[in-house]
Amino acid sequence: MKIVDKIAKAQEEGKPFYSFEYFPPKTELGVANLYDRMGRMAQIQPAFISCTWGAGGSTADRTIELCATAQSSYGLETLMHLTCTNMGKDKVDLALAQAKNAGIQNILALRGDPPRGQEYWAPCDNGFCHAIDLVRYIRQQYGDYFCIGVAAYPEGHVDSQDKTKDVLYLKEKIDAGADFVVTQLFYDIDTYVKWQKQCRDAGISVPIITGVMPIQSHQAFRRIINLCNTNVPPKILEELNEIKADDQAVKDYGVKLAAKMVSELYHEHHITCFHFSTLNLEKSVRLVLQELNFLPKGVTTASEQINPVNMNASSLLAEAHRAETWDEFPNGRYGDSRSPAFGDNTYGAGVVLPTSKASAKWGYPKQAGDITQLFLAHINGTLQTLPWCDEPLQTETDAIRQSLAVLNKSGLWTVGSQPSVNGAPSADPVFGWGPAGGYVYQKEFIEFFVSSDKLPSLLERLTQDPYITYYGANRKGESKTNVHDRESQNAVTWGVFPGKEIVQTTIIEEAGFNAWRVEAFELWTEWEQQYPPESDSSKLLKHLGDDVWLFNVVHNDFQNPGQLFEVILG
Repeated sequence: MKIVDKIAKAQEEGKPFYSFEYFPPKTELGVANLYDRMGRMAQIQPAFISCTWGAGGSTADRTIELCATAQSSYGLETLMHLTCTNMGKDKVDLALAQAKNAGIQNILALRGDPPRGQEYWAPCDNGFCHAIDLVRYIRQQYGDYFCIGVAAYPEGHVDSQDKTKDVLYLKEKIDAGADFVVTQLFYDIDTYVKWQKQCRDAGISVPIITGVMPIQSHQAFRRIINLCNTNVPPKILEELNEIKADDQAVKDYGVKLAAKMVSELYHEHHITCFHFSTLNLEKSVRLVLQELNFLPKGVTTASEQINPVNMNASSLLAEAHRAETWDEFPNGRYGDSRSPAFGDNTYGAGVVLPTSKASAKWGYPKQAGDITQLFLAHINGTLQTLPWCDEPLQTETDAIRQSLAVLNKSGLWTVGSQPSVNGAPSADPVFGWGPAGGYVYQKEFIEFFVSSDKLPSLLERLTQDPYITYYGANRKGESKTNVHDRESQNAVTWGVFPGKEIVQTTIIEEAGFNAWRVEAFELWTEWEQQYPPESDSSKLLKHLGDDVWLFNVVHNDFQNPGQLFEVILG
């Protein structure tokens, strides 16, 4: 069924219209668990679900599979994202044909992120320079079969300085054949309401579905608003800053804020359509809908949706809660790879800057020593970002900052690390996280790039300490490890909280490391492409990306801080 028809039906019945966005998980176990999650969330009866599309079609098969399964197994209407940037016409044709064959009738037509190094790339080889080109093409090829959505940016597109022109361009996309609009996230209601009026005044009459993203963590929130240039009212920033060390308090605040925003838009401004970005998590979105009284009758908690025969009431409740919340505190690329939310980078983790900004910030490296200086500048705090690090180092790094500097000076370029912690209070301003009244623990680990000529001596040193475990791999997929159990999961950050099971937020294991390895070496390529082909900088980065190994090394004796650095440095 077309989304516009579902919207019309909801409006006739005077009901709120809400939908969910997911992204393709990075691992097979993540996909399996996302299906379970979709099944539970289907009971909330979203009008549709959408699934994002990786740049250049990198997630094409998985995106189509997720959409098709959501329809066939859970009876969910689906909206498949489709980006045209860096997509050959043959790929676009294949994606549209597969979507139609799977019964998918709704497409969100997007330009997508431009390829890195765009100054040296011919953007229109396939005829698709912008989303409007994709809209026209779908209409030409499929007539009215697909219901086409397009994106809109209430606070202006990050590549544009003129909001009025953005609205006029949105009108052009509608005139080209788009049926509805989905907006980017925002936190300033007044700005959004004014933008909607501007759209209507410009003659845009199609449905506008409002994008909503409940805040899941302070760190992810800061990353997202910086990437999207999102304006956040000072009051929200102040309130979040007061609770940023308490992850649960941040989640609770995110639920209350999202519910308040939707309620105001719904009751005061008669905006009825909302698209929730789930980040592949379920509890926050469910609680927002519950707070708004939008849930269908009889649906309030996950426990009401599970009805096994051979479980008593207490075990049923515990199992339902565990299914909904077991990965509520994911930790980026170091989280549990079984989680659908593992490695979430939908909103800009590992973003390489556009060419002009990249060269201004990172210069024109011509030798390995120049790369070392960049890593040292990041360690010392004079450089805010690197391709693998999209923000300054955390405060907890102060405990090992000097050791990291020594490591980088020796040519081991660090992209991730944490010091050991033995029972710090969860309210500790540096190491604390999670609910109040608990204690947190950490094993020391370091993640770094090492050149192939340094590899033999590094491996020799790592074998000297029985408490060390490591994973290493290069661009070609060749690997080194002393972990013999391929299913082994090493919890390196965990917390003990009143009345709760042990919470493990940071896990090092093979599947997660391999997923990150692929991304890490893609970032070498993207950085290389910021510079003219055949330039010294481009050649250097190509050579380094081909030569270095990525290593993750853990010291499992968390009561012996600093030992890991002693071993690695010899």
